[in-house]
Amino acid sequence: MSSPESPASRFTTPVRVRYAETDAAGVVYYGNYLTYFEVVRVELLRALGHPITSIEEQGVQLPVVEARLKYLRPARLDDLLEVSVSVESVGPASFAFDYEVCRDGLLLVSGWTRLAVCERDTGRAMPMPSWLRELFERIPATAGSGS
Repeated sequence: MSSPESPASRFTTPVRVRYAETDAAGVVYYGNYLTYFEVVRVELLRALGHPITSIEEQGVQLPVVEARLKYLRPARLDDLLEVSVSVESVGPASFAFDYEVCRDGLLLVSGWTRLAVCERDTGRAMPMPSWLRELFERIPATAGSGS
């Protein structure tokens, strides 16, 4: 795994394709890439010293409210994937990530998600707490529009 402070501004974690994630042809079912995106997001937060459980203990939930994916090549059963994430933007009550899923350096899928900042108890949107904004500022932002 790379550290979140790496010069490349991307955090990467490995994911091995499991049997349950594939279709009858042994190809990763398209919806599972969103799970891979969640895996790398959660690992990034953990690496920054704020596992998702500690964020929720502070009364904050981070639901995905928008997602885009572009499928270029299939991943297959037992492939070892490199799933990477970078911060695309941080707004007043939401933030967005860019993702790449690669196998042996070959880009298979790219994607983007926007997450809202919500009160854990009510589910209502809330302004981003300063501690969370500071956390995201520790990750170098990527250029681009998220498309």
